[in-house]
Amino acid sequence: MDRLDNTVRPYAWGSTTAIPALLGTEPTGEPQAEMWMGAHPGAPSRTGRGTLAEVVDAAPERELGAASVAKFGPRLPFLLKLLAAGAPLSLQVHPDLAQARAGYEDEERRGVPLDAPHRNYKDANHKPELICALTEFDGLCGFRPPAETADLLDGLGVASLKPYVDLLRAHPEDAALREVLTAVLTADPEEMSRTVTETVAACDRLGGAYAPYADIAHHYPGDPGVLAAMLLNHVRLQPGEALYLGAGIPHAYLNGLGVEIMANSDNVLRCGLTPKHVDVPELLRIVRFEAGDPGVLRPEASPDGEEVYETPIDEFRLSRHVLPEGTAARDLTLPTPQILLCTAGTVRAGEHELTPGQSVFAAAGEKAEVSGTGTLFRATVLL
Repeated sequence: MDRLDNTVRPYAWGSTTAIPALLGTEPTGEPQAEMWMGAHPGAPSRTGRGTLAEVVDAAPERELGAASVAKFGPRLPFLLKLLAAGAPLSLQVHPDLAQARAGYEDEERRGVPLDAPHRNYKDANHKPELICALTEFDGLCGFRPPAETADLLDGLGVASLKPYVDLLRAHPEDAALREVLTAVLTADPEEMSRTVTETVAACDRLGGAYAPYADIAHHYPGDPGVLAAMLLNHVRLQPGEALYLGAGIPHAYLNGLGVEIMANSDNVLRCGLTPKHVDVPELLRIVRFEAGDPGVLRPEASPDGEEVYETPIDEFRLSRHVLPEGTAARDLTLPTPQILLCTAGTVRAGEHELTPGQSVFAAAGEKAEVSGTGTLFRATVLL
């Protein structure tokens, strides 16, 4: 197995303390938002044989297995991360595979540069993702039933919100959500800024269910995304709980530390809470205007002690092994590539001793025996 040396990304929304606390290092005072584990070209993990991207490129079938290469191509299909949110991330959605391919081909045909700030599709892949909480973790996921949102907004007593309240109560569910989100994102900026300011003042005064949205607004004053966020379910995950975010589901992470895994893609359409480009027509085409429960996931235990977070896609499979003191060694060898990440205790993976935040890559079929006392997350694919 290859020990991984991983890059930490200093995005502005990152926590200054969460990742250092896990790693047992001193904070630098700068945000440390994400630690990437994988072969993504933006920040591939480093090994003793070169970057993981170079290792895979040199011998895809040896490293990934012939079956994985046949199904996903000669690349590692997933990216594993530690994610530490100290402030809300942008409100966003991801396209499905067909939408991503069509959008990428269209922008390529029109000659939109890959690094253009208004480009939506950086690649032709979809970006389903899963976040598993290591601490209490707050997020927004999927639309709340329109009638409940109408009651929430009405309770603020802000006159300029009444048109949205009326829309939410007067239309079928999907039409209500579409009309309100469209109205929020296309409103006059000055009028919207005043509405958001009044809304935030009311949220601050009332607290309770309004508190998460007040906090969002303090990070993004006047942003129409504050009202868009109020259309969504607020979720607080406990450690070990997870959320799966499929195509078209609006979401945002607000605060906390978690293990995130996703398909290799950079395709994001933003709804707000960001200074970046918001393509409203394309966004409205991608969003699934369906209300419902966000669907908190809890791992399903198997007889061998593996706890699996079940998802409906094949590019990744996340599970964990909690190893109590005195547990016999476990053989985690698979015919697929895998990354093993320690998040608690001390775990030996082959010849490598892992402490929290440390990880290894095991090639397809490579012997992967683990032992020790702690928690180990395993990322792989489904064939």
